[in-house]
Amino acid sequence: MSDAFGTIIFEKEGRVAHLALNRPDRLNAYSVAMRDDFAEALHLVAEDEEIGALLITGKGRAFCAGADLSEFGTAPSQVIARNSRWQRDVWGQLVGLDKPIVVAVHGFCIGSGVEIMLLGDLRIAAADTVFAMPEVRLGMIPAAGGSQTLPANAGPSVTLDLLYTGRRFGAKEALGYRLISRMAEPDQLEPMAWNIVQELSGLPAGFAGALKSAWRSGTEMPLDAGLALEQRLAATAAGLSRE
Repeated sequence: MSDAFGTIIFEKEGRVAHLALNRPDRLNAYSVAMRDDFAEALHLVAEDEEIGALLITGKGRAFCAGADLSEFGTAPSQVIARNSRWQRDVWGQLVGLDKPIVVAVHGFCIGSGVEIMLLGDLRIAAADTVFAMPEVRLGMIPAAGGSQTLPANAGPSVTLDLLYTGRRFGAKEALGYRLISRMAEPDQLEPMAWNIVQELSGLPAGFAGALKSAWRSGTEMPLDAGLALEQRLAATAAGLSRE
């Protein structure tokens, strides 16, 4: 299955799907070709009932060093070059996936890399990972969810600090900012990620989707409406468990 894609490696191991960004010579910079491969792989994950969870990683020295700026010079304008990356709704696919998503990052996790990471459910970083959101300093606004997912996790003050300055920060800070949920020594990142995703892949079918729906919808509702939604989803999930 991995041979079908040029910029990612996509494999199944038991009930786990593993999607690895695979442009190591470009530090896995996010390109139009990667966008297309990513979208197709996520479609396969969503449609395959045998897959219970997804692990996203990066090959080489980085998880993802941001958008591939070399493509900007081949388009009529920087705006057109950038917008072409978002013409397939990879971010919507990640948000809508009703299976647990574990993202394990290392090396450099910059710009689009941070935004991909933040759309995962459980996020793990190697202790020496370098993070940054440099878009504003490059004359751009985050366009892959960063302006929404950053404050949802870190709050408005930290978000504006990171976006205004574009400064680099480490995994310990990312953990303190709640951008990641766990940190691992570099040589333990992959084993930890696999242990977690294999455990999550065994969750009863439908339960992860119900939990995601309760969480995402509930954050936009008054507490009483959120509690009512939780009760409805719990009843639905209980019906699934008896089937």
